[in-house]
Amino acid sequence: MSKFNLLMMQLYKSKFKSKSFILMTCLYVLLMSVAIFWSDIKALFTGEDEAQQIAIVNETSAELSGIFVSNGDIAFIQDEQDVAALEKRVEDGKLDAIVRVSDQEGQLHAEIATFVPLKLNDQTTLSSLLQYAGQHYAVQQLSLSPEQAAQIMSAQTIISTKNLNEASTGGKSEEEKQSGLWVSYGIGILIYFFISTFLSMITTEIASEKGSRAMEMLLASVKPATHFKAKIAGVLLLALTQMGIIVAAFLLYAKFVKDGVIWNAAATIIKELSISYVIYAVVFLLLTIILYLIVGALFGSLVSKVEEAGQVLMPAMMVTLIGFYVMLSGIGNPDTILIKVFSYIPFTSGMVMPMRIGATDIGGMVPMLSLGILIATIVVVYLFSLSFYKRSVLTYSTGGVIQKIKTVLKVTT
Repeated sequence: MSKFNLLMMQLYKSKFKSKSFILMTCLYVLLMSVAIFWSDIKALFTGEDEAQQIAIVNETSAELSGIFVSNGDIAFIQDEQDVAALEKRVEDGKLDAIVRVSDQEGQLHAEIATFVPLKLNDQTTLSSLLQYAGQHYAVQQLSLSPEQAAQIMSAQTIISTKNLNEASTGGKSEEEKQSGLWVSYGIGILIYFFISTFLSMITTEIASEKGSRAMEMLLASVKPATHFKAKIAGVLLLALTQMGIIVAAFLLYAKFVKDGVIWNAAATIIKELSISYVIYAVVFLLLTIILYLIVGALFGSLVSKVEEAGQVLMPAMMVTLIGFYVMLSGIGNPDTILIKVFSYIPFTSGMVMPMRIGATDIGGMVPMLSLGILIATIVVVYLFSLSFYKRSVLTYSTGGVIQKIKTVLKVTT
């Protein structure tokens, strides 16, 4: 076995068995489990709340009983007209609210009487039903037949698109853009958490060897370039392993939990995605992680002990955080100039460009250009880091990042 493979597998095996890797992987799976079983967990801690008892007093001639249908959260009591008796029941806690529906100048007016304010969710649900009842009431005032009223209330607009630019490809549908948007959101979260974890890991791994002086003995038999590449490859392999575990756990949950509802929802989203989008998303994900690992290895060679790792990692973590928040801003509108600019910046394009590819109508050259910039940046950063690593890995200095770089250049030039 070559020295490169030996170093890579030694790092991979030691980190794979470490408590930090196991705990972090379990934490990610736990967070995913909480998100999937949130409704069950919430019911476990809060208990099964009784349905809110709400009386409907309809003082109009319109038929509204079909709108206020009881469910697990709200039980509607209808055909009650004795308001005074109902108010007494509310005061005694036997009813949660009274809704009096009346006509005011041809429009539906609703008065909600409570003794204890309703919960926000119940308020929102009740308001939505009352708004719909108002629309239904307005239609009934037009003296239409029940069939005509039902046709108006259920009418939907059929929307189609036509692209007059024959040179461009067909635009994406709203469903395709929504699917691309949420998948890109998930990819951005993956990139952020993996960078946060493994950037720190590779930096502290190199810093610990350097701080313990083990690096001096190790580099007596191994070239710095081999050591540099082995560290990057080992941590990258570890990141892919953790990614595989998380994906496998998600697939198991999706297939066998809640009668496959999550699996069906995921299949529906994937059907709206193109092959090219999936390829771009995977490539941007891997290349972005590789770029940050190269930078992390360089940072690890600059510090003299593990305690200084947090200081040199701060700039990279800030850039990652900025890219993450820019991606979040694109959830509301992925066509902003901010999204466009950051989709070309190598350190943030992995989180932002997949969103533009999936949720906007862009030509094929745009992602190719961003990908080309990212690959070129990786090559340049790799060559620079490899050259600098050979000089900095055995150089010990104090101060900030800039001061450390100056010291290395001064000592080795």
